[in-house]
Amino acid sequence: MLNIVLVEPEIPNNTGNIGRLCVGTESKLHLIHPFGFVINDANLKRSGLDYWVHLDVTEYQILEDWIAIIPDKSRVFLMSSHATKSIYENQFQDGDWLVFGKESKGLSQEVLDKFENHLTIPMSNLIRSFNIANSVAFVVGEAKRQINLK
Repeated sequence: MLNIVLVEPEIPNNTGNIGRLCVGTESKLHLIHPFGFVINDANLKRSGLDYWVHLDVTEYQILEDWIAIIPDKSRVFLMSSHATKSIYENQFQDGDWLVFGKESKGLSQEVLDKFENHLTIPMSNLIRSFNIANSVAFVVGEAKRQINLK
């Protein structure tokens, strides 16, 4: 099982789509407050469809509450468009933590400084970043591919 972490998600449709992806890939979703929406938002439920009830999800009021439950911090991977190491150069393992920042700004420097493993998704210079739901799908797909090869 992979652990997908969204730090301060802002857009309910993205979180709903990511929740649906987590159900489909048997991944656990971790949501760190504050959110830019209410968890029962109609857009969230519309994006997550009727799969939301099957989602393994935990909410944390502050970042430190989430950090306290991580058994091995070396298996935490933060996604950043500024990282130099590609997701395709990393060796993912079952149980890894894949961390994504808010849609408008990504992960803050404060969060990035708490962990050593920063990864990026290769992309054209014509864009700054991918949509977060697409980014999560890229990374989860690559991680699941690697794990299933072992």
